[in-house]
Amino acid sequence: MARESRKDPQDFSVEDKLKNLYQLQSMLSEIDRIKILRGELPLEVQDLEDEIEGLTTRIEKMQADIAGLKEEMTRRRISIQDNNANIERYTQQMDNVRNNREYENLTKEIEYLQLDDQLNEKKIREAADQIERKQEEIRRCSDTVTERRTDLDIKKSELDEIISETRAEEEKLRERSKNLEATIDPRLLSAFKRIRRNSRNGLGVVYVQRDACGGCFNKIPPQRQLDIRMRKKIIVCEYCGRIMIDPELAGVQLTPKGAEEKPKRRRRKTAEKKED
Repeated sequence: MARESRKDPQDFSVEDKLKNLYQLQSMLSEIDRIKILRGELPLEVQDLEDEIEGLTTRIEKMQADIAGLKEEMTRRRISIQDNNANIERYTQQMDNVRNNREYENLTKEIEYLQLDDQLNEKKIREAADQIERKQEEIRRCSDTVTERRTDLDIKKSELDEIISETRAEEEKLRERSKNLEATIDPRLLSAFKRIRRNSRNGLGVVYVQRDACGGCFNKIPPQRQLDIRMRKKIIVCEYCGRIMIDPELAGVQLTPKGAEEKPKRRRRKTAEKKED
């Protein structure tokens, strides 16, 4: 085994390549089975984490908006105080005007400052309403985050329990598959992984079943079946592109043709005679 492991993968015979490839397929299929046991839990955990992150970001943004609105309210209150001080000063100046023109100018300034105060007060009320709405929204989002965190803890505990039960087996299979990949020609391994990614059931190597491809179940011509049994070259299905091997190489014992018991037909004549 030590000498064989040091051998260049390209020096292996086609039969050895196919055998190693099928063993790798079996290990990867077992890893897929372990992943199926976990079900949708990993996706559910990821969805909950994404939702919590989105809600947290939304809360932070609304809190930043509230801080900005409060700063705006403070600036407008200061502006109102400054306007009131100017209005008081202009009102005192009106007692000492020398002509109508100065009086009209002071009157216009006072009217402008009063209008500006009204606008600032309106903006302050609008900002207060926005703050109240955002605070209410923050409370709703915070409640949702609390619920989602509870759900996340439950899902994570379930997932961790399943992972802990299958971790040792999965790590062992991954280590064995990694060592086996080192014995396979890189080009063949790359093609196998590409085929496996594109197939629904994750099978890149299949054996012939009932004169058909074990992946797509399309019929295989007799000459092509003979080539597969010869194990002299890598043969792929012309329909689905999967690598094909003979059942014997896969270690599968198939029932020979004609060995299946045929259902016995009831003889109608005998039955009729018995009825008579």
